[in-house]
Amino acid sequence: MNLLSSDTIHILYIADIIGNEGYDITSSLIQDIKQKNHIHLTIANGENSASGKGMTARIAHAFFDIGIDVITSGNHIWDKQKFNSVLEENPRILRPLNYPPICPGHGTYVADVEGDRVGVINLQGRSFMYPIDCPFRCADNEISQLKSEDVHHVIVDFHAEATAEKVAMGWYLDGRVSAVIGSHTHVQTADERILPEGTAYITDAGMTGPFHSVIGMDKDVAIQRFISQLPSHYKVGQGDIKCCGVIVSIDKQSGKSKSISRFQISEQDTFRKT
Repeated sequence: MNLLSSDTIHILYIADIIGNEGYDITSSLIQDIKQKNHIHLTIANGENSASGKGMTARIAHAFFDIGIDVITSGNHIWDKQKFNSVLEENPRILRPLNYPPICPGHGTYVADVEGDRVGVINLQGRSFMYPIDCPFRCADNEISQLKSEDVHHVIVDFHAEATAEKVAMGWYLDGRVSAVIGSHTHVQTADERILPEGTAYITDAGMTGPFHSVIGMDKDVAIQRFISQLPSHYKVGQGDIKCCGVIVSIDKQSGKSKSISRFQISEQDTFRKT
């Protein structure tokens, strides 16, 4: 199978980018990754990019400048209130679709990829998280709308805490979307696969940032929070910076995925697929 053929769309998804450390390694590696893998569309989750929580307009523009096409997010996208106006104005920066309609911003973006339309849907889970609208029902409605607009290639960033909820979403959408990529827990899982009806799936793509940390947070601060049960000032960790994510290859004709490969690389590594 020739995955570099003109019949294939290659999607790069960069896992949750944490603070300046995550941005710096993304900036240094992104062009090499894109060129070596013939990437057509780059998606990155940016909800932790502003010192570990939230986003700013400056950071969003910097992401676009280095070659990220669509920014997805999750529950921390609301942590910088001034960013709400940016969410409303820029359709390429997504917040989870299943927040109440009164919330600013967009939950879906449709990109033009060399004449093909690729939809990106951002959803948030409810298990151990805010009791917002049902992500399964919202997915149904949005996919139906996209299909009516002749969008047959769809990537879902499912930002959720519970592994079971993510796996259930993968099976629920199998054959109806091109990929379901889990985010939020910041620990890359080893369960990437193509489901029976052609949907690429991974429970969590991981994180891009410091691995000498507790899921991106300074390890000493995190340990003290667990020991004392008292709130502490959030601080991004330091050291062992890595970029994580997945590359998904989609058949143009069917919208089904041909492959999904996860990666975890540092600035010292040469890029390799796992």
